[in-house]
Amino acid sequence: MIRDAVTFEVFRNAVTGLADEMAITILRTAHSQLVASSMDFSAALCDAHGRVIAQANTLPVHLGSIPDAMEEILAEFGDGIRPGDIYLLNDPSRGGMHLPDIFAVAPVFTGDVLLGFAVTVVNHTDVGGWAAGSMAVQSTSIFAEGVQIPPSRLVEAGVVNETFLQLILRNVREPELLRGDLESQLAACHTGAEGLRELAARHGADGLAALVDELLDYSETLLRNALAEAVPGTYEFTDHIDDDGLGTGPIPIRVGATLSKAGIELDFTGSAPQVASALNATASFTRSASYAALQGVLAADIPANSGFYRPFTFVIPEASILNGRRPSARGARGLVGFRIIDAVLGALAPVFPTRVPAAGEGGPDGIAIGVVAADGESVVLWDPLAGAWGARPDRDGVDGISSLGANLTNTPVEELERSGHLRIDGYGYLPDSGGAGRWRGGLATFRDMTLLAPEATVQIRSDRRKFLPYGLAGGAPGTPSLNVLDPGTPDERVLDSKPHFVMTAGTRHRHVTAGGGGHGSPFERAAERVLEDVRDGKVTRAGAERDYGVVITDEQLIDASATAALRGQAP
Repeated sequence: MIRDAVTFEVFRNAVTGLADEMAITILRTAHSQLVASSMDFSAALCDAHGRVIAQANTLPVHLGSIPDAMEEILAEFGDGIRPGDIYLLNDPSRGGMHLPDIFAVAPVFTGDVLLGFAVTVVNHTDVGGWAAGSMAVQSTSIFAEGVQIPPSRLVEAGVVNETFLQLILRNVREPELLRGDLESQLAACHTGAEGLRELAARHGADGLAALVDELLDYSETLLRNALAEAVPGTYEFTDHIDDDGLGTGPIPIRVGATLSKAGIELDFTGSAPQVASALNATASFTRSASYAALQGVLAADIPANSGFYRPFTFVIPEASILNGRRPSARGARGLVGFRIIDAVLGALAPVFPTRVPAAGEGGPDGIAIGVVAADGESVVLWDPLAGAWGARPDRDGVDGISSLGANLTNTPVEELERSGHLRIDGYGYLPDSGGAGRWRGGLATFRDMTLLAPEATVQIRSDRRKFLPYGLAGGAPGTPSLNVLDPGTPDERVLDSKPHFVMTAGTRHRHVTAGGGGHGSPFERAAERVLEDVRDGKVTRAGAERDYGVVITDEQLIDASATAALRGQAP
């Protein structure tokens, strides 16, 4: 029984802090650049029934899939779960999302009582398959993407199954890197388990279970109260992925959001059937992206746990790009998750007009570079380049930040150059790339890279080349993404948005993310803000006149006190 509100509040913060402590453990102990620098991982705590109690401030599109993974673990091992066990899985048909995301699940006991589970998800640098990084858009079957792990016991009663571990390591390009990141997952699980046992010692096993029930009910109540503020009805929106990387497109992502006293139903009927390439998502990932979208719109103080999920119902067509059927490839499914978020936010914009932003860059673009060193060892370098948020209803978009569904960081230049296989020649923002509006969209990010190794394979997952990030309330769309080889030379060649190609030493590649959409009419933007953007290099003088009708004089650029920019006629 819950003793008082103070006990509950202390518990709520303690369990959330414990999940964050798990994430910090991974961040401090991981070996790969993709995890330790780009932060492509997640952590959570579940109760004995597999319900999410708390999740770390990491990747939202990972965390909503944990209930499905837990369902598979409980179905596979059930009464055979024992203290000291640790389970792995990555199979999209058995609770996983795509093969690089390996779940590690550790049951937590006090005596003979199962308290719950500590869960971590890490996007490993490589898990095998034909392409370095294991996420090639051009994969047409999951059998080409790497090692598949159904729910399996890696550690039994504290003893590692070395045969199983060696089988996994033998199938990947950088086995010691995977081993190191996996060990960081297990360390984080240990951190979570110790903390959960301490909470049980403080409240008792029954008291802990009661507090968990109260916490889940609390999240559900807060979400239902927030939804009650909305006007009931069905709100529809369709967004698109440009193409599937194999020449077929556009690919619609359609959602109908129905709000009622029962909660919120998201019906994805009308979305594209599954595609031949690796863009296909799982139903769990579709739900996870949907949770992230609504969590981003509503107040951030609603704990994201299984109680938050209760008001949702879903209609997700079978054998669609949102619910691929085995053996469809899934490696590049992240792009679909980001577009789901854009579609759900587009549907909710009329419901929450003061909260929903214009579309951002469409999710971090994944760039994987595979090099075979002189000694035959493989090296995989990842650059998940994030661009911008779209403009918000009351302020500009944010530059150089990850999508709300990803929460990644841009990889430091030093990390990318440390291998000695490439050089970063340029990195920054592009002016005039944020969608014009009363509030300007975030700027596109570019990265220029020169290959130093004799040869490398490059795989890029990007989009928003044809279907630009949408603006809202009269705001202009953002600018398109770009991939180009040897820019500014006679050999310049513009590539598709999802290419797989070979580079040789000295070849230069420029990648540009899409710019975020604008919010509100550009001609309602204060002229002083336009002048400030020009001074900051975010908007050019030509762009100010073309997009905002604001003429900037030489005197105004030189004299900081001259703020009276002249607004001309709208073109």
